[in-house]
Amino acid sequence: MAFESLAKTRKGPVLIGADAFLVNRSEQLGALTLHHAIPAIFSYREFVEAGGLMGYAANRPDVYRQGGIYLGRLLNGAKVADLPIQQPTRFELIINLTTAKALGLAVPATLLSRVDEVIE
Repeated sequence: MAFESLAKTRKGPVLIGADAFLVNRSEQLGALTLHHAIPAIFSYREFVEAGGLMGYAANRPDVYRQGGIYLGRLLNGAKVADLPIQQPTRFELIINLTTAKALGLAVPATLLSRVDEVIE
């Protein structure tokens, strides 16, 4: 129902955030945005692989690696209060060119030259 309303109003692209409920439905959401011709930006690559237009998010393997380093420090006796706050340092921009073509969107070459991955 929500996608039908978005498609009818043609308000523009949507940003779909990352939470467990949405991540577990990435294929369904990707298919819905493509079916209703709604350009969508997602937080996880699975959405883009399932038909979303683009994704921009922290590189998950890098985040997991950082988490493992933190855990190692804790297991070696470090105190939580002594560990610095960390934020992701690597981000990925992924564009699905098949979806862009299906939506009738031209992706500028300058943008394509900056993406980490293009799905065709």
